Amino acid sequence: MYTEKEHLPTWPLAIALALATPHSLAATAEVTADQVVSALEGTFGAHAAERRNHIKGSCAKGEFIGTPVARDYTRSALFSGKSVPVVARFSLAGGNPKVPDTTKIARGMALEFRLPGGKLQHMTMLNTPMFGASTPQTFFDDIVSKKPDPATGKPDPEKIKAFKASHPDSLPQAEYLDKHNPPVSWANSSYYGIHTFKFVNRANKTTLVRWRFVPQDGDKRLSDDELKSSPPNFLEQRLIDRVKQGPVRWDMILAIGIPGDPEDNPTVLWPSNRKEVKIGTLTITSATPQTGAECEKINFDPLVMADGIEPTNDPVLLFRSPAYAISFGKRLGGK
Repeated sequence: MYTEKEHLPTWPLAIALALATPHSLAATAEVTADQVVSALEGTFGAHAAERRNHIKGSCAKGEFIGTPVARDYTRSALFSGKSVPVVARFSLAGGNPKVPDTTKIARGMALEFRLPGGKLQHMTMLNTPMFGASTPQTFFDDIVSKKPDPATGKPDPEKIKAFKASHPDSLPQAEYLDKHNPPVSWANSSYYGIHTFKFVNRANKTTLVRWRFVPQDGDKRLSDDELKSSPPNFLEQRLIDRVKQGPVRWDMILAIGIPGDPEDNPTVLWPSNRKEVKIGTLTITSATPQTGAECEKINFDPLVMADGIEPTNDPVLLFRSPAYAISFGKRLGGK
């Protein structure tokens, strides 16, 4: 069994990886991870021993089985064809633990794959095909713009308007969320890797890839009427009830990049005609509230990678690791 102690060495190693990357954080970030975490606390409050972002969530467990075609692109043990245990967490973006499930914000699916030999592979995804910031600075400015006005207790609409006008890279995701109602269930949503990654095969050939997980139950969204009438906390119980009926599955779809495709900007989509292959199936067999469950204390750092999968120089991807580590350290310290 994996314990919290086994996760402790993970995040310092991930920081080292991020700092060792050629385009280091010092060269790409105008803000620090500390500043971003402090901004999240300033906007949403600091909730003791809780995540600073994606605070509201549910735990799940299951398995992943890769397909042989994946081995053309990566030597990762994730695609051995054998069952790999998975701990999952589904969540809503932001640091408000009481955010209604009907809110038009991003949803997340985080996965920890437990590979042979105690090795781990993490994937942290959103239900939007793009991210809302091309740099850590944009993400920071977005959070700051949403800080409640002391006089009203609510964000200042003018500050949010000014942020959008000055940060065009934030608009694609905002427009997507505005045009698409939230999913009816965690089980009825696709989840996108957002970033570009590198797959490395046994011949050391590197392929740029993006991935997404597509629900076999189908993508289904709340109607406008359901958006108004649904209770504030339906997602967790709906997933628990669905799993009781039988396993919930997603197909992992890999998009194959070509030279010139953007690899360091998660706000820009690849052309829709890129070659795609199914490289595995995720199966969820149990779901529970997160309090006391296995996913609760896992730091789902996206730079925790096993051999055969590597990061690109995406500044947002590289920034996530140290930011997660600071939040994780505060959680472990009960802050």
